[in-house]
Amino acid sequence: MPRVATQPSPLSVPGRRWGLALGLGGCGDEERFAPQLPSREEWLDRGPLTPRLIEVNGVSLHALEATEAAPADATPLVLIHGSGLSGRYMIPTARELAPHFPVYVPDLPGYGDSGDPGRVLNIPQLADWLVAWMDAIGLERASFLGNSFGCQVIVDLAMRYPERTERLVLQGPTTPPDERSTFWQFIRWRQNEPYNPEMLGEVTMPEYGKAGLWRMIRSYVFQVTDPIEEKVREIEAPTLVIRGEHDPITHQAFAELLADRLPRGELLILPDVAHTLVFTAPVPLAEATRAYLEETA
Repeated sequence: MPRVATQPSPLSVPGRRWGLALGLGGCGDEERFAPQLPSREEWLDRGPLTPRLIEVNGVSLHALEATEAAPADATPLVLIHGSGLSGRYMIPTARELAPHFPVYVPDLPGYGDSGDPGRVLNIPQLADWLVAWMDAIGLERASFLGNSFGCQVIVDLAMRYPERTERLVLQGPTTPPDERSTFWQFIRWRQNEPYNPEMLGEVTMPEYGKAGLWRMIRSYVFQVTDPIEEKVREIEAPTLVIRGEHDPITHQAFAELLADRLPRGELLILPDVAHTLVFTAPVPLAEATRAYLEETA
């Protein structure tokens, strides 16, 4: 499989790899590793993105959409958020992509500003709801960009609904089969914290509160028991796996495994960044996404 790295961007984070000791050592290095970002108001300016509520299976689903600025023949692009979150932290990347593709950023049912479906949905059920949402807004086929747990949702969707899937971009997919335990996940998330600016926590904490503790716990169980490394073998769509060079959550061997098992997979390493690129490095992520989607069209 091709292995490619882009050049560092203005939003790259100066950093290095570290081991277990630093990962358990606390959060004192955030300023050293985290990128310097503009104010939250500027960073989360929705630009052309507008909110839309639509009823799906009796539940109101919220999405941000930008469909007017892109070329008329561009394939729609749907961005799917990580566990416990909403599409809000993906705004910087969605805004970068909006001039090139019709962009949709839905909140999965039970998350963000979407309604509660009455139970905690597992990964296949979330994928089914996404397809139902596509039907409701008249979106017959789309490309998908997922971050973290969102990658698991769109892989399941692409495996079972290949006719609805154009291309996939898996940014920081979870979870490596050799680290499916609370012990390892605690270590990896702690190792990733120094790469996250304080503002990311200010954005995500209210979203975790909306999801609630029980949904977070059940979603975590679904995340660490989902065999994504087996599912990808059945993906027909061209797929790009994107890993930040310093991402401890999506380690290099796992990223390579997914790219190798995908029938039409490629792997891209973005230098000097870590896991939550949709928020911390939207420009290089959007550039890589755009290049891949356009080159494979």
